[in-house]
Amino acid sequence: MQIRARPVPVAWQRLAAVVPAPVAKVLAARGLSSPEELDLRLAGLRGPDDLPGLVPAIERLVQAIRGDEAILVVGDFDADGATGTAVAVRGLRMLGARAVDFAVPDRMRHGYGLSVGLVEELLARRPALIVTVDQGTSSVAGVERAVAAGVDVLVTDHHLPGEVLPSALAIVNPNLVPHHPLAALSGVGVMFHLLAGRRSARVAHGVLRERPPRARLRDLVAAGTVADLVPLDRGNRILVAEGLRRIRAGRMSAGVAALIRSAGRDPARMDARDLGFQLGPRINAAGRLDDMTLGIRCLLSDDADEAAELAAVLSGLNHERRALQAGMEEQARAIVERVLAGRGGALPDGVVVADPDWHPGVVGLVAGRLAERLNRPTIALAPVEGQSEWRGSARSVPGFHLRDALVELDRRQPGLMNRYGGHAAAAGLSLAGERVDALPAAFEAVATDLLAEEQKTRLVWTDGELAPGDFGIELARTLGASGPYGQAFPEPLFDGEFEVLERRVLKERHLKLTVRSRGSAPQKALWFGAPEEMLADTPSRLRLLYQLSVEEWQGVESLNLIVRMGLAV
Repeated sequence: MQIRARPVPVAWQRLAAVVPAPVAKVLAARGLSSPEELDLRLAGLRGPDDLPGLVPAIERLVQAIRGDEAILVVGDFDADGATGTAVAVRGLRMLGARAVDFAVPDRMRHGYGLSVGLVEELLARRPALIVTVDQGTSSVAGVERAVAAGVDVLVTDHHLPGEVLPSALAIVNPNLVPHHPLAALSGVGVMFHLLAGRRSARVAHGVLRERPPRARLRDLVAAGTVADLVPLDRGNRILVAEGLRRIRAGRMSAGVAALIRSAGRDPARMDARDLGFQLGPRINAAGRLDDMTLGIRCLLSDDADEAAELAAVLSGLNHERRALQAGMEEQARAIVERVLAGRGGALPDGVVVADPDWHPGVVGLVAGRLAERLNRPTIALAPVEGQSEWRGSARSVPGFHLRDALVELDRRQPGLMNRYGGHAAAAGLSLAGERVDALPAAFEAVATDLLAEEQKTRLVWTDGELAPGDFGIELARTLGASGPYGQAFPEPLFDGEFEVLERRVLKERHLKLTVRSRGSAPQKALWFGAPEEMLADTPSRLRLLYQLSVEEWQGVESLNLIVRMGLAV
């Protein structure tokens, strides 16, 4: 592991005209270069007028709404797909659609996307128009089946396209165009832009009801954008900031309010981290272990009691998921230990773990944890109950493009995988059970050729040291207000050496410290989940990687350092 301070462009001096210098340096290191970029109001959002497929999609939706045609929104079984489905259904109803309903594939029976099997089931509901959300770009056969049955299909998606596109009436996907300015949008973001953009309003003017009030959709857009880990460029930061403003003001939907309460969070203090680590997992739990319909129903509910009941079910599923994940992670670590023992301790360039007793809905989380710990691209697989197929999720390391790696794997070993797709950082695949044993060597060979040597070492970027006079509540507040933070716009992380003045172990897992850096006053620090060796014997001097946090107790605010990593000096 290497720890490095982020380079700070000279543009920080322009930002320092409106924010304190330490904040200006943090923001400049994340790519901001002008004070105008600090304005995250909705007016600064780039219009979607050049989105591929936008105009034919709007025109077909207008036709369907005018004719009271049956519109079926088909989402995906993750939080992005669930929030995007809720935005689509709510937005279409705001525009006047009276015959709009939704469906979502079952992870176990259908797999990802608009599959042929899913379409066969959906045809019994007699839709005139199918609108996909967060999927469909790779569903060539499923779209073909729907079209053959006389059903029009509109695809809205953000995933990378394959060599062949489906025969949909329109495909609204910024990633059909290389380097499109809206390429960072999530699935829910694409749907929001389709329904609420200026061109949408112009096409629908005088035909449908008034333009849908975008404010009533922003909490859902924010939740899905953060949960899907898309890069927080300025457009996505605006979407998340606007959604958080609405949540903090208490104007969120009943479902989002219920999920926040079930997580024990105060809406007035919600931030992007809460969306990602509290709401996202609760919504995702339905698609992982049960039926994502539960999550979508919660997000669509306008009844507080119904939403609370559904949120309670989702929280229960999330607790179940956490327990299942912990067991699978322990088994995955044992698999890796056996692999290392058989290779003399040498770690493969690409890691594959699989177990016949694992749950397919949780393998992505296991792959993510292993990829982070081992700093290697990782695939985790589990069998699909009642089928001969195994399904896997892959997670990457910085700089290694997973989907490109799977494309190369398919080129070298045609027929090894049944299906695959995804992004640079995350991907999915399926293969026959008898081929699982061939995957580790094949994936490692591709990873060895594509993984650069420097990518094998975990690199932790920090924002350097704080000067003694910079420690304070005001700096912590200003840093917090300069968010939202998330993927590609990480939370500030500072680095410094401290003398340990006091220590106390909390609940046998955490450390409560009083520390002091050179020239500064003593500071309170909390180290959640501290390593066992630190709990047993904390050194008198530590190098800490930490974040600033404002803690409130009995109406009194104080500064805390939240330790993310610590090393003996």
